[in-house]
Amino acid sequence: MEFTASQHAFAQALLHADQPLPPGLTGARGTADEARFAVYRNNVHVGLTRALAQRFGVSEKLVGPDFFVGMARAYAQDRKPSSPLIIDYGDEFPDFIAGFAPARALPYLPDVARLEAAWTRAYHAADAAPLTLAVLAPLAPEDLATLILRPHPSAALLRSPHPVGSIWAAHQGTDVTPVDDWRPETVLVVRPEMAVNVHVLPVRDGLFAALLFAGGSLGAAAEATLAEDPGFDFGAALVGLLTLGAFAAIAQGDVP
Repeated sequence: MEFTASQHAFAQALLHADQPLPPGLTGARGTADEARFAVYRNNVHVGLTRALAQRFGVSEKLVGPDFFVGMARAYAQDRKPSSPLIIDYGDEFPDFIAGFAPARALPYLPDVARLEAAWTRAYHAADAAPLTLAVLAPLAPEDLATLILRPHPSAALLRSPHPVGSIWAAHQGTDVTPVDDWRPETVLVVRPEMAVNVHVLPVRDGLFAALLFAGGSLGAAAEATLAEDPGFDFGAALVGLLTLGAFAAIAQGDVP
């Protein structure tokens, strides 16, 4: 058997308990040893499920450790790590949860997991100085309108029909505080300095922030948001996002 095929067979046998031992794999006595390989297989699954539990701790709290282990094992069965850095494992876990039938009773769970995945990515993202209001202040209004703000390398924006930021915050301490205001939230995850911050944005700023993160200009984002909400305050929203460190660079018009 070719080396690549041998590797594939070995990986499949590790992740799938119903797979036979890889051809040619024997113990010290020269015979196949199902029991020894089962121990190795279990260690792999335990390692992967623990890695997911560490990255998605709030999700684990929401469903309980037993349910989470079962869900994590189902995920790991068909998804081996794509990087030697185990911290990257689980990027697709939120989407898997969205399609995991036993978790459908918790429709907010996939977005909570997406927030946790964004937190990990922010923690390991490149450092960059956040864009400040002082950089924009000298610009003429016509230049400001065509300005495109580049998100900070650590920044991620999550718009959810559920209060995922509040749910995440409620589970950061030992005692869980119930979330009373159950409404959609736009959450900014960013690490402008040393610590990763999770911010629930004002309701009126959600669309504006989303349009900026999608690459829209300040003018276009403001106009679209005002069309949806005539009470939107462009100045307050822009200052708020800059204060939180959401952006790191600027571009004019269509300049990449």
